[in-house]
Amino acid sequence: MSLRNKVTLIGHTGKEVEMMSFDNGTLRATVSLATNDHYTNAKGEKVEETQWHSLVAFGKTAEIFQKYVPKGKEIAVEGKITYRSYDDKDGVKRYITEIRVDELLLLSGK
Repeated sequence: MSLRNKVTLIGHTGKEVEMMSFDNGTLRATVSLATNDHYTNAKGEKVEETQWHSLVAFGKTAEIFQKYVPKGKEIAVEGKITYRSYDDKDGVKRYITEIRVDELLLLSGK
């Protein structure tokens, strides 16, 4: 059995896709994705929990995001978890967790 860094998420986008173009012509798309989970707590109450995920896509996948994924669109994505860090203007190290999208499936008609 091969173990790998693989993530599959289904949810709704929380904002419009943000695009960036690098000097070499590569496109990058970023957008947030909300996923919902339901469970029953110890008191027997049904609880809904929303998790927000940062998605990033490059190249042709980024172009598809730009063209077909408005705010609120239901999508399924497959990719991998990536981590990066940077120093902010005050010199504090900040950490970012993102899902690098390799595959995108458009689900809802919105």
